[in-house]
Amino acid sequence: MALAAKLQLRQSQALVMTPQLMQSIRLLQFTHAELERFIDDEIERNPLLERRADEDDRPEPEAEPTPEREADGETEWFASDLDHNAERLSDRLDSSLENLYPDDPGIRDRLSPDLSLTWKSAMGSGGSAGEGFDLEDIAAAAVTLRDSLTEQIAFGFTEPLHRIIASELADSLDDSGYLRDDPAELAARLGVEASILETVLAACQNFDPPGLFARSLSECLAIQLKRLNRLDPAMRALLDNLDLLARRDFAALRRLCGVDEGDLIDMLGEIRALDPKPGAGFAGQGAETIVPDVIVRAAPDGTWAVELNPETLPRVLVDQTYLARVSAGARSSADKEFLSDCVQSASWLTRSLDQRARTIVKVASEIVRQQDAFLMNGIRHLRPLNLKTVAEAIQMHESTVSRVTANKYMQTPRGVFELRFFFTAAIASAEGGDAHSAQSVRHRIRQMIDEERASDVLSDDAIVDILKKSGIDIARRTVAKYREGMNIPSSVQRRREKRAMAGAI
Repeated sequence: MALAAKLQLRQSQALVMTPQLMQSIRLLQFTHAELERFIDDEIERNPLLERRADEDDRPEPEAEPTPEREADGETEWFASDLDHNAERLSDRLDSSLENLYPDDPGIRDRLSPDLSLTWKSAMGSGGSAGEGFDLEDIAAAAVTLRDSLTEQIAFGFTEPLHRIIASELADSLDDSGYLRDDPAELAARLGVEASILETVLAACQNFDPPGLFARSLSECLAIQLKRLNRLDPAMRALLDNLDLLARRDFAALRRLCGVDEGDLIDMLGEIRALDPKPGAGFAGQGAETIVPDVIVRAAPDGTWAVELNPETLPRVLVDQTYLARVSAGARSSADKEFLSDCVQSASWLTRSLDQRARTIVKVASEIVRQQDAFLMNGIRHLRPLNLKTVAEAIQMHESTVSRVTANKYMQTPRGVFELRFFFTAAIASAEGGDAHSAQSVRHRIRQMIDEERASDVLSDDAIVDILKKSGIDIARRTVAKYREGMNIPSSVQRRREKRAMAGAI
C-alpha cells in the first residue's frame, strides 16, 4: 500500500481552557476580600468598569463659595476641618503638594498662611491654633515578623540569588517562626542545589530573634543555646530526648546526659528560659474580619430562606454612557481594538460575577437542605455529608463545589460557620441505621468529659462503651484521636487535675 499525503476535514468537540475560563474558575474560590481586590485591579485596568454607588454613598453637592465667606478671610480651598481640606485639595490637584513641588518644602505656607495653623489645630493635643503636635502622639505601625526578616535579609546577603532564596524561606515560616516546608522541596521548586539552600538556611538561622528558621522544637532550642555558647554534649543529649522530658522521665534523662540530679535541674532551668516560639512575639499580619457570604433565615412557612449577603455582593457596572462617547471618537484601528477588548473583558466580568453568585446560592441551598436537622436541633443532629453528595444533587462537578465552599461563610440562627464545617465524615451506626457525623460525635465526647466528676473520670474505653450503647460504632483509637484533636488530656491526667483542684478547695 503506497503512502500518500492528503488533506481531510474533521469536526470534533473539545473543551479549551481559555484564560477567561480559568479566571472564572478562580473567581469561585475567592474570598470577599480577595474578590474586592481583584475587582479594584480590573477597574484600574478597564476604563469602562465602574462601581455602582448606593444612594447613601453618593456625595452631597458642595456649597458654592460666597463673597461673605471670602470677606471673612476664608479661602475656597481651606476650611477649619483638615479632612475636608485634604479631600478638596486632592480633588483639585489629583496629587499632594509635595508630589507637585518636591523641591520646595515651603509651598504649603506660601499657598495659604492659615494652612500651618490648620495642621496644628487639627493635630495638636490642646486644640488651639497656636499649639503644635507631638510626633510621639502618633502611633507607629507594629513591626511584623516579615518586616523584620526583610530588613535582615537585605543586610545579611550580598548575592541576589541568596536573597531570593532567603525571601522564599521567610515566606515559608509559620506564625511561631518555624520552617514547615521541606528544604529539599523548596530547592527543587526554586531550581537550585540543595547545598546552596542549606547554606542560606544556616545563615538565616543566625537572624534575630534566635530560634527562627528551625525545623523542629529541638533545633529551635539548639539554635538559642548555641547563641549562648551552652550547647554542650549533655545539653545536646537532652534536646535529642525531649519526649522523655515531656513524660518527666528524669532518671532516663540523667543516664543519657551523664549528669547528676543537680546538673539536670540546672539544665532544665536553662531550657525553661528559652523561647519555644520565637516568631510569636511579633505583631500579627492583621486578621481579616469574617463577613458571611450567605445568610440563612427561618421563613414564615417553616422552611429556610437562603440569600447572599448584600455587603459581599460586588457592585460593578459597565459605563454605557462613557462607552458611547469614546466609541464615537475612536478612529484608528488600535483604538477600536482596545475598546473592543475592554467591552469584552467588562462583559465577561459582569457575567462571571453573576454566575458566581448563582452558584454560591445553589450550593448553599443544598447544604441547608441536607443539614436541616442541625439548624433545627443543634450539632448533635449534624448529618454526614461529602462534596460528591452535594455535587450530584445540584448536577455540578465535585471540584466546582469544592471551590465554592472554600473560605466561604454562612450566617445561620446557630452562628456563623464555614461552609466546609457542614462536610463531615460518616461514622457507622451500631444498630444498622443512619450513620453519624464525626462532628456530632466529637461534640458528644466533649460533652461527656465536661460532665464527668472527679470520682468518675471516663477512660477512652468507657467512652466507647457509652457511644456504642447510644448506637455509634466507633473504635477506641478514633475516640483517642478526637480527644487529642480537641486538646483534651487523657483520663489519668484529668483525674490528677480534678483531685488537685478538689484538694485546693
